Amino acid sequence: MSNVTVLERDRAYQRVLALILGGEMDVNAPLSERKLAESLDMGRTPVREAIKRLTREGLLEVQPARGTYIRQLNLHDVEEIYEARFGIEGTAAYLAAERGPTERFAEFKSTFKKMIECPDNFDLAEIHGLGQEFHVEIFVAARNAILMDIYKPLRLKHSFALRLPRIYDHGWVIESVLEHLEILEAIEARDAIKARSLVCDHLVRGLEVRSRIFDDLMGTHQPTFAKGAVNRMH
Repeated sequence: MSNVTVLERDRAYQRVLALILGGEMDVNAPLSERKLAESLDMGRTPVREAIKRLTREGLLEVQPARGTYIRQLNLHDVEEIYEARFGIEGTAAYLAAERGPTERFAEFKSTFKKMIECPDNFDLAEIHGLGQEFHVEIFVAARNAILMDIYKPLRLKHSFALRLPRIYDHGWVIESVLEHLEILEAIEARDAIKARSLVCDHLVRGLEVRSRIFDDLMGTHQPTFAKGAVNRMH
C-alpha cells in the first residue's frame, strides 16, 4: 500500500470521526458512503475504509437490511465504559505518580489555575477539550505502552459519553477543572495512592452526572453501578 493511500485513508478516518464526535451527523439516518465522500471531497475508497474501521471500533453499527448507523449509547454502555476506565485510569494515575509527571504537567497546571480563577475567559468546549487531553497525558506519564494501547480504543468510546456534560451539564464541566488540578498535584507530589483515589472519585462523579442526564432524556433509571466496587479499587 502506497504512502499516499495510507495518508488518504487516515485523513478520511479523522474527518469522519470528527463529524461523528462533533454531533454533526444525523444519528437516525443511515450513513451514505457516496454523500460522505462528496461532502468531504474525497474518494469513496478511503471513506469506505474509514467506515469499516469505525464500525470495528464500535462507533458505528451495521443494522441488517437498513444500513450503517452511528451507534447510540445507552446507560448500560456508559456504565461498562466507566467500569473499564476505573481500572486502567486508576492504574495509570498510580504509575504516573510513581514515575513522575511529564513536562506538559506544568502547562496543564497553569491553565487549570487560570480556568478556576477566571472561568469566563474560557469557553466550555475549550475547558472540556483540555480535560480530555489531561487524561491522555496521565497515560503518557505512566510510561507504559501496553496500558496506552488498551486506552486508545476505549477513549473513542468514552468520547461519546464525555460529550454529554458539555452539552447538558455546564456546571460539572467547570467543577471538573478543580478535580483535574487535584489529580495533577497528587501526581506531582508522587502520592500514588492519592492520585489513584482522586481519579476514581472523579470518574464516579462523571458517571453520576451522565446517569442523571440519561434520566432526564429517557426517564427514571435505577443505576446498576455499585460505588462500593470502585471504593475497593482505591
